[in-house]
Amino acid sequence: RGLIDRDRSLHLVPSRSTPRMPTTQTFTKEEVAKHNKADDCWVIIDGKVYDVTDFIEMHPAGAQIILDLGGQDVTAQFLAFHRMDVFDKYASQLFKGLLEGGKSRFESKIRRTTQLSRVPFAEPSYWQGFKSPYFNETHTNFRLAVRKFIAREVYPEIDAYVKTGDAPDKDLFLKMGKAGILAANLGPGKHLLEYKGPLPSGIKAKDFDYFHEMILHEEFYRIGAPGLSDGLACGLIIGLPPVVKFGSKELQNRIVPPCLSGEKRICLAITEPQAGSDVANVQCRAVKSKCGTYYTVTGTKKWITNGCQADYFSCAVRTGGKGLKGVSLLLIERGEGVTTKKIPTGYSSCAGTSLVIFENVKVPVANLLGPENGGFKCIMHNFNHERWFIAVICCACARRSLEETIKWCMQRRAFGNRLMKQPVIRARLAELIAQLEAGQSFLEHITYQMQNLSYEDQNRILGGPLGLLKMQVAKMNQFIQDECVQLMGGRGLTQSGMGKVVWRYRSASQYNGILGGSNEVLSDFAVRMLDRAYPRTSKL
Repeated sequence: RGLIDRDRSLHLVPSRSTPRMPTTQTFTKEEVAKHNKADDCWVIIDGKVYDVTDFIEMHPAGAQIILDLGGQDVTAQFLAFHRMDVFDKYASQLFKGLLEGGKSRFESKIRRTTQLSRVPFAEPSYWQGFKSPYFNETHTNFRLAVRKFIAREVYPEIDAYVKTGDAPDKDLFLKMGKAGILAANLGPGKHLLEYKGPLPSGIKAKDFDYFHEMILHEEFYRIGAPGLSDGLACGLIIGLPPVVKFGSKELQNRIVPPCLSGEKRICLAITEPQAGSDVANVQCRAVKSKCGTYYTVTGTKKWITNGCQADYFSCAVRTGGKGLKGVSLLLIERGEGVTTKKIPTGYSSCAGTSLVIFENVKVPVANLLGPENGGFKCIMHNFNHERWFIAVICCACARRSLEETIKWCMQRRAFGNRLMKQPVIRARLAELIAQLEAGQSFLEHITYQMQNLSYEDQNRILGGPLGLLKMQVAKMNQFIQDECVQLMGGRGLTQSGMGKVVWRYRSASQYNGILGGSNEVLSDFAVRMLDRAYPRTSKL
């Protein structure tokens, strides 16, 4: 990850943390201006002086662009072509001294990565100074604790993971487990009260609510790499709840602790090549043995997030006849007869999207989740939380892209002025902000219902609204991502540089309108629920 100039034996290694700049020397602008040759070249950036002599030949855009600006203040030019992470990586190694009378206006790396953003609309409204009936100080402390963990353990590796497409390594999962992040990912409930480890910010399990869980997902999906975010969280969030809610006590005691510690990984395996949103049509067959102690599972699952690295699969199988009354949920452990193959997709392979093949896999009957042939209701209950989780993702991804685009419009100059000075740009941003804030409000309203409705009432009345929420914010997210790319122009179509974050979000944006039930299926489901609940005595 360093840049090595073998001719000069210069080794530039990106710094992992914000360096403490030495302040032993101060230079005037006139002194800096003298250093403008290929063998002696200095520049000024943000009130500081940098010796770029040894960096010139390694500059990705060539040497001349630096030589033309040698001895000058290049802050504006730097901001026009580079993200702040470039500054974070190399500033300490090229630092020469301070500019006399110079003032630093850049936010520090620590400020940018661990504190709340001061960019308008970059945070949900409560963290912009607005009042809310949903949040309090514990939510702020929790958000900051998670953000600091991500800044320390995740941010330094993001670009490397995105480039290689590798699944997050076990060491990172163990750190997430030790910090209580994996346990918090499942939200409030009995499992959390039984969990003996710490939670981020030191919050007690009894005080942890769905808004804390929402914040956790927001933080992990604002890192600017949705494929990596899925690789870090998705499988456990949607795959472990069926074990917690419907597995036997023995099964829970054996499976849940290693998943929450990071020792093991799990995924949800519902979708098949021939059965996506049509869950009642799953073909993967589980045949019970004559002795009644195990099932033999044969079939294929496709587009399974985290499947490549999973040790366990919460799997929909057919144990009975046709239709939804013949579907069961079964926990299948990786072993003989289980094969996973990575599926290349439009976003990073960090997510481990896979084809899962079961060939005569022996699974104990004790691994049944819920009643035999009663799996459809269990799957539907799990879908409520999964669809809410996807809705949180949509709002978080849209908000981060909006922040990136607002920054771009404030920095980018065209036709003699900043983009933000163009009325057409402001009008488009206004529409994006309005859609995002409406979606966020809908999300917070549904989250409040999840927090306060009984389990029975959630199953009775929340399925339709949750489907509408997911459909609405999935469309909103896709619209915002498309518009952000448009506003960033060519940079929004580039996998690196100024627009890399927006490009990554845009490449994954359509997934959310398909996963967990497509927009079309969910909208139809919601209106069918309306039809079912409609009082037949009500007339115009």
